[in-house]
Amino acid sequence: MNKITTRQNLIPLITFSIICFMYFGPITRTVFENIIISLIIIAANYFEYKGKLFSAIGLYREKFNAKNLLVIAPLLAFGLFSLYVIVLVPGIEMLTGVPIDYSSMDHLKGNLPTTITWILIVWATAAFGEEIIFRGYLMRQFIKFFGDSTISLVIIILIISSFFGYMHMQQGITGQLVAGSTGALFAIIFVIRKYDLWFMIMVHGFFNTIAFVSIYLGLA
Repeated sequence: MNKITTRQNLIPLITFSIICFMYFGPITRTVFENIIISLIIIAANYFEYKGKLFSAIGLYREKFNAKNLLVIAPLLAFGLFSLYVIVLVPGIEMLTGVPIDYSSMDHLKGNLPTTITWILIVWATAAFGEEIIFRGYLMRQFIKFFGDSTISLVIIILIISSFFGYMHMQQGITGQLVAGSTGALFAIIFVIRKYDLWFMIMVHGFFNTIAFVSIYLGLA
């Protein structure tokens, strides 16, 4: 492991403190909170890595291509959503005895303009925002400090995915466990894809798009 400098210790500590304050502090949470945190992360990476603000979180220029982003990513997203519907949701509902709470999305049912608006919003706040925060930044920072051995990766994925699940509290305990499990799958794919964040952004975006279309059609 490369020697970690004081700058690479201090800047992540400050950034993580800001993230926690944004999520858990007295500030009123907004739908654009993840975008603000993502911009803070990009700025932090600029100072920590002396200008390499994008590659440090996995936004590699050479992996930005049509086959990865517009063919493989949507196909994988469809497969993951099928697993989500057929296995994860019913399995965890059976475990907890509590149905997943989608009530916060009731306004999408049969409402095309609202559904389109929210699809665009979640591409910005969830696909880009959550992937930059949870996979691109927090996961990469944990790996930087604790290494990428199998044991380290398992522990890191459990910690980050638990945090990711907790942040979906509006869906109830079942929704949090489902989100955490989905986040763990995303994290595993992130590792398998050698930390290609562009790919994860597209997978997450297409996954949410399929979910929102399903809600609009009354299938969820």
